Amino acid sequence: MTLLVEVMERPLDPGYAEAAARRQAAQAAGRRSGHSKAGAVLIAVVAVVLGLLTTAAAQQLRAPQESVADARALLEEEIADRSAQAAALQEHAVALSAQIEELQQTTLASQDPEVLDELRLDGVVTGAIPVTGPGLVVTLTDGGGLSSDEVSSDARVRDVDIQTVVNALWASGAEAISVDDQRLTALSAIRNAGDAVLVDLVPLPGPTYVIRAIGDPQAMQAAYARSEAPSYLQLLGSGFGIQSSAQTEDDLDLPGVGVQRPQYARALTDGDDAASAPSSILEPDDGPTGASHSTSSSTRTLEGRS
Repeated sequence: MTLLVEVMERPLDPGYAEAAARRQAAQAAGRRSGHSKAGAVLIAVVAVVLGLLTTAAAQQLRAPQESVADARALLEEEIADRSAQAAALQEHAVALSAQIEELQQTTLASQDPEVLDELRLDGVVTGAIPVTGPGLVVTLTDGGGLSSDEVSSDARVRDVDIQTVVNALWASGAEAISVDDQRLTALSAIRNAGDAVLVDLVPLPGPTYVIRAIGDPQAMQAAYARSEAPSYLQLLGSGFGIQSSAQTEDDLDLPGVGVQRPQYARALTDGDDAASAPSSILEPDDGPTGASHSTSSSTRTLEGRS
């Protein structure tokens, strides 16, 4: 009876049943593996397509439009042309000033030497003619030094720093001053445009700025040392790393700016009354040129640099 019951309940041998189960499991695993491979291939294809589309869109967005590129090129060309014209006009003005001075010397040397001496003195005072002589040289260098391309704005030499030195040199008895070969006159202005320093609208290259002053070297050095400029520069060095130096020179050559035409001032004539003359009429100053050449109209403190 037991054998009959076992045959009725389990007609297959257990080994056959186990083999059939293993075969079904293997078939199911194969189907799942095929589906997973197909899904992986599909995902890879979609990723490649999306990558290509993204790259093409980025290149199209980054590529400058033709009209914008043309306008930029035209503007750069105009700037270069105008700069060349300005440089040529400046050279022509200097050449004309030299011709005028030569004609004056030729004409007045024999007729009125005293007037010629006065014109030369006026040219020195106004900065119209080049001058040479001993004096004092003050240099200022940005805090980053000569090799650093990235310098903090606070560590750069600014207009107020150069103004402080220039005014101290005028007060110390300087007869003529230039900043990076830009001669200073009564009409000169030292200003900042961003991080660039401009003298009479001419940008200075930096990072080192050389201020040359002609005068009595020993007297100027002593008076300059007693001014506020050395202590101010010392604070700039300790606070912002700006380097400075001052030394005497036996021979300095300063360029001239040519004849400058005043916009408001004119010389008094015999028919003018000095007491009742309007404020726009100024008498020529025959005295020292110290305070009259001040290039700073405002006072800046070290706190104002940051």
